Amino acid sequence: MNFWLFKSEPDEYSIHDLAAERGHTGRWDGIRNYQARNFLRDQVQEGDGVLFYHSACKVPAIVGTAEVVRAAYPDPAQFDPESKYFDPKASGDQPRWYCVDIRWQSNFARPVPLAEIKQNPGLAEMVLVKQGRLSIQPVTATEWKTIARLGQAAR
Repeated sequence: MNFWLFKSEPDEYSIHDLAAERGHTGRWDGIRNYQARNFLRDQVQEGDGVLFYHSACKVPAIVGTAEVVRAAYPDPAQFDPESKYFDPKASGDQPRWYCVDIRWQSNFARPVPLAEIKQNPGLAEMVLVKQGRLSIQPVTATEWKTIARLGQAAR
């Protein structure tokens, strides 16, 4: 089992939106960065843990957890000309973009803000600290446990 951090702007799709989905399960789509796509396509697996991160907001923070319930499959939005994620270079035979399905697990009792993460010596090597703009990032088991403890949630 692996651990990941998935970023979303809360105005676009928040942890509350995921929790409100039927079965608390939603599609994580719209990824249009090749490195993030490669993580989704090649490494994210069913059963992996997800730290849900709210970005581009007043206080960026990890706000809860989710679990991957369906491994990578072609993102249907890339084939839809009406979608903002449409990609005219993508085809059914050669999709360019992938998505996964995740299920909400928990909201943290308190968000774990980026500023706090950056000040924690045990989290100094997190991808979030070193390569902050990446929307899908690996997280170590130790980082997961530290963040869960800080947010007062456990897996």
